[in-house]
Amino acid sequence: MLRELCPHLVDGLLPVSIRNLTHRLVLLQKPDEPALLREEAAQNLWFHGPDWDHIAAELTERAETLEAR
Repeated sequence: MLRELCPHLVDGLLPVSIRNLTHRLVLLQKPDEPALLREEAAQNLWFHGPDWDHIAAELTERAETLEAR
């Protein structure tokens, strides 16, 4: 659903706050999915200012740790 409503990295049919919340809810359901962690961090949070950078870095690091296992 998210990919349909927000097919591009920067714009979409959902406001940024709703898109971020939706991705976080998906991560609650599947917390150990490196692809979802990367999508959340790299494709969404990095684009929305320095307020989100520390969360994006944590999610990227967590994805790398999970893939290394």
